[in-house]
Amino acid sequence: MLPFLLLSLLATAVASVATGPAATYPATQLLNVKDTIKEAETAPSRLPQDLELHENYPIFELDNNSSQSQWKLKLFHRDKLPLNFDPDHPRRFKERISRDSKRVSSLLRLLSSGSDEQVTDFGSDVVSGTEQGSGEYFVRIGVGSPPRSQYVVIDSGSDIVWVQCQPCSECYQQSDPVFDPAGSATYAGISCDSSVCDRLDNAGCNDGRCRYEVSYGDGSYTRGTLALETLTFGRVLIRNIAIGCGHMNRGMFIGAAGLLGLGGGAMSFVGQLGGQTGGAFSYCLVSRGTESTGTLEFGRGAMPVGAAWVPLIRNPRAPSFYYVGLSGLGVGGIRVPIPEQIFELTDLGYGGVVMDTGTAVTRLPAPAYEAFRDTFIGQTANLPRSDRVSIFDTCYNLNGFVSVRVPTVSFYFSGGPILTLPARNFLIPVDGEGTFCFAFAASASGLSIIGNIQQEGIQISIDGSNGFVGFGPTIC
Repeated sequence: MLPFLLLSLLATAVASVATGPAATYPATQLLNVKDTIKEAETAPSRLPQDLELHENYPIFELDNNSSQSQWKLKLFHRDKLPLNFDPDHPRRFKERISRDSKRVSSLLRLLSSGSDEQVTDFGSDVVSGTEQGSGEYFVRIGVGSPPRSQYVVIDSGSDIVWVQCQPCSECYQQSDPVFDPAGSATYAGISCDSSVCDRLDNAGCNDGRCRYEVSYGDGSYTRGTLALETLTFGRVLIRNIAIGCGHMNRGMFIGAAGLLGLGGGAMSFVGQLGGQTGGAFSYCLVSRGTESTGTLEFGRGAMPVGAAWVPLIRNPRAPSFYYVGLSGLGVGGIRVPIPEQIFELTDLGYGGVVMDTGTAVTRLPAPAYEAFRDTFIGQTANLPRSDRVSIFDTCYNLNGFVSVRVPTVSFYFSGGPILTLPARNFLIPVDGEGTFCFAFAASASGLSIIGNIQQEGIQISIDGSNGFVGFGPTIC
């Protein structure tokens, strides 16, 4: 079968997907050093502080009898939120990697112990929060009736939907006023004997009301009351979504009101909607340093024609996570000699490859990473090296370069598709002086995690009902 090319791979940042045994792709591409450094010097954006919510809008109310349609939200990059903005790029980078390490440690502990954390089509624009420990991208939704606009983190690796609530005995700083359930006509607490409460791990009971608690492993947590509430996405109104109303919250969610869990479990936002969206959603994570927004889209109508589809693997020990079959890695058009078994999910639920929006840097088992890194170093011998920075042991001094030619980097997926990354998705600036690092790291276990740096600018589609993950064809 002829290779399917998302877009011609010219000077910079374009991903390509090839399929079939005869699939080919370019061996090298250009990294625009000067422009990439400039983009890292980000500035806060004028993000929407209020949703366009009007009583005369034609409201689409989702219920069990709703037919499917398609809705989209905007995704925002967290670095752009004025509340979180820090003009010092090296400091932003250091804090981001520190949080990322905590995120990875949390996932490794969760997956090693085997414990679980606890409509029609629609969507929104997505904002990336590169400094969030448990999710790096934001969407803006309405909570309650009348709807109160709130930024929430999206997280493909967790299930609970929650926001900070009044009265708040312990709250972190957020961009919007803390949600007050007393001002919502549709807020309804859930009783302890409810079947919804039974779905929670570690559910509690207080005065007959269901209590929830979620800890994220990096020290972050949210505790409060589980309730049914109305959420509004643009013109889409969704009743009776189970959300956590957090009265005690702590962690690295600064700027966001809470979290929109998009994991594969029954209590996630996608899981609660069930057949109304067919378990399907699609997202494009906005690239760093750009003024554009990404998108988050729900429903079967969001599943693109022409994507390269790979099997979605379910792990009963970790139903929240989206696993994919990875068979190998490529550098410069050559497959690196790595045993395929390194990436396999075992019968006991260990290892495997997770797609995660909340992890920034892709992690690989040490033997795979070392072979991958050494192959990349061998093909970049002409570039001046720099000392290691933080978790990155392969860095380059590109000060004074306008652009450099680098080898392509590719993921080989089970079934044949090959995803070739844009150069900016694997060589990233860590300061304003021209130091670029190879944006991969070794995992402390057999688990591999494909992080959001490698996902940026590529349309990712999750078809939960049919069991597939799609790449492309849209470049965002």
